Amino acid sequence: MSEPLKYLLDERDIPNHWYNIAADLPKPPPPPRHPATGAPCTADDLRPLFPDALIAQEMSAEREIAIPGEVRDILRLWRPSPLFRARRLERALDTPARIYYKYEGVSPAGSHKPNTAVPQAYYNKVEGVRRLATETGAGQWGSSLAMACNFFGLECKVFMVKVSFNHKPYRRALMETYGATVTASPSDETASGRSILAADPECPGSLGIAISEAVEVAAAREDTKYALGSVLNHVLLHQTVTGLECFKQMEMAGDEPDVIVGCTGGGSNFAGIAFPYIGRGLRGGRRPRVVAVEPDACPTLTRGRYAYDYGDTAKLTPLVKMHTLGSSFVPPGFHAGGLRYHGMAPLVSHVLDLGLIEAVSVAQLEIFEAGVQFARAEGIVPAPEACHAVAVAMKEALRCKAEGRPQAILFNLCGHGHFDMQAYIDYFGGKLRNYAYPEHEIAMALAGLPSIVD
Repeated sequence: MSEPLKYLLDERDIPNHWYNIAADLPKPPPPPRHPATGAPCTADDLRPLFPDALIAQEMSAEREIAIPGEVRDILRLWRPSPLFRARRLERALDTPARIYYKYEGVSPAGSHKPNTAVPQAYYNKVEGVRRLATETGAGQWGSSLAMACNFFGLECKVFMVKVSFNHKPYRRALMETYGATVTASPSDETASGRSILAADPECPGSLGIAISEAVEVAAAREDTKYALGSVLNHVLLHQTVTGLECFKQMEMAGDEPDVIVGCTGGGSNFAGIAFPYIGRGLRGGRRPRVVAVEPDACPTLTRGRYAYDYGDTAKLTPLVKMHTLGSSFVPPGFHAGGLRYHGMAPLVSHVLDLGLIEAVSVAQLEIFEAGVQFARAEGIVPAPEACHAVAVAMKEALRCKAEGRPQAILFNLCGHGHFDMQAYIDYFGGKLRNYAYPEHEIAMALAGLPSIVD
């Protein structure tokens, strides 16, 4: 009998609860602070942007938070997602490592993002909200929220980072197919967008700028709230269905991960697979090495500063303590659009500060080389963002080969690259270049950090 390549769960195995790592941390994370006063945020401070249920989750220290039945019913469209053993890749690398990947590209939108888009749309609908405003980089989050809003009868307004708006027309078309209105950011539709364009008419945009526009639109109308696809505690909470399913699937495989790898832009898919394992270790269970991977061109964890900063360029959002490159940071237009945010999730930043995870950065050409090798071995073309995890998982497998240690490596393949083929075309055409963000540019962006004493 051939050895199994994939491990499938029944829909009855979709988790009933999300896991909140805040309950198990040895030191609580620093609280968000009001952008005007610097005082810790209250629920009232967050109410103009989010519904009460999500504010409660954002501030919660409960270990488990129940997933509503209406949310689980929609998650059943694609969950539980499959776990694969990458045996063909193992043979191609001639490694004794056992490589597993959790494949989130099976969702209707093609990535892990619907795991939080669906509950966010649900909670807003329950509280009477009629319209959600958001930003998106590569379009994974925008298309996921557009889908979720359609399911719950909500309008959806998306500000898409201009460089991705131009590079990824099919992502834009997918959002519009689900019923969303999509605008290239910075735009002339908001005061924050107009001010950016006045200073730089050719500005390629950034997630920080797009967040400013979405927040401005949400704050201007009583029937509109803001939705974020990463960074915030409640978003990371919703993504833990990934890691919780892995517990059962790795048990089916008769194995346990020694190393867990995830790409990090804002931190949601990384937290989704890693936080349940970190939490189990904090409660006395087995503790794998956990590696967060980011681009050289946006090195938030590896070269940013752990400090209080604004989540957006116009400084409309609460201050959060995170690894940041500065809210004025505008990254180059490299192809991993979902990993271009200037900051990192406060909880991911906190676990790095506590020494519970490692962080590395990789170059653009390396990640595409890894994505192509993975596709030729396993048949799945990864999104450029996911290629970062692929590249480091392969490095870990080759390290196992060099050291003669047959370890188990688990990574999150957070989305497919079907709408990202222009990036692969540019790679094969020799048009892509490596870019390490210059130290003096980082220093300039960090010079404007707010003066907040923790």
